[in-house]
Amino acid sequence: MAGIALTRCASRTLLSGCAAKTARIRGTSRCYGTYFRRTAATAAAVTSGAGAAAAFLLGLPALKAYRAMESPVVVLALEKEEVLEQADYLYSCAETEKLHQLLLQHKDSDDAEFLWRLARAARDLSQQPGLEAERKKQLVFEAFDNAKRALERDPKNFAVHKWYAICLSDVGDYEGVKVKIGNSYIIRDHLETAIKLNPKDATSMHILGYWCFAFAELPWYQRKVAALIFSTPPSATYEEALEFFLKAEEVDPDFYSINLLMLGKTYLALKDKDKALFWLAKAKDYPGRTHEDKEAQKEAVDLLKKLG
Repeated sequence: MAGIALTRCASRTLLSGCAAKTARIRGTSRCYGTYFRRTAATAAAVTSGAGAAAAFLLGLPALKAYRAMESPVVVLALEKEEVLEQADYLYSCAETEKLHQLLLQHKDSDDAEFLWRLARAARDLSQQPGLEAERKKQLVFEAFDNAKRALERDPKNFAVHKWYAICLSDVGDYEGVKVKIGNSYIIRDHLETAIKLNPKDATSMHILGYWCFAFAELPWYQRKVAALIFSTPPSATYEEALEFFLKAEEVDPDFYSINLLMLGKTYLALKDKDKALFWLAKAKDYPGRTHEDKEAQKEAVDLLKKLG
């Protein structure tokens, strides 16, 4: 089902067209220093005359003087930028709990940039191993609620469509087979919209490839059940899945261990052993930065052993 197709691949995502590259950032000074240098420069450019001179003579940061002088709208804009940069830094460091707590402070915001990030953080928390079933369910529906609100506020944001699709897949686990299959059409539509809005988003392409792979490998008896519920149940081919996985790799090479693994598995399904071996070897050698990377490595190793 589509939910299965999204479960393993959605814990990492691109930030403005970057994926694993962002996750390699280390050290708070590198991240926050960029923000403060930029905002200080902005303040210096805007403040002028006696106000700026006074701030300099008193030894106060120009940014503080600027915030005191400008309208509340400008202050809020600066605060938004700072919070979002902090949020993206915490995400890059896999500080999921801290990220969730930071964004919860803005849960009543009408800004889609806060809301889709909050949806992502809640969703990532729901995927942590050992979580109590009730807590997991709570986080899944919290994530979907925020993704839905984000979509209402900014339907032209590619990240909003991507995370709406992912969160909709998750809630399907609690709403029965009929709803889950019906949601599959909606999920694909939103992933396609995300790609249309941002053709450089490798993660959306990967997830759509996973969607196709899941329906391509659906056992016959599950197809039969789906056909009883829908006259034309969702369907896909391994060739379609391969196209999306390859496109994701073209957009951002080696961005994601699971994409490498899925390329190997798709070529296996298509009986192309040589190409399967190539991509599985790449997945095996991928740096194991996360639990997910290590799981991909392990599966790749197991498949390589079976292939001899």
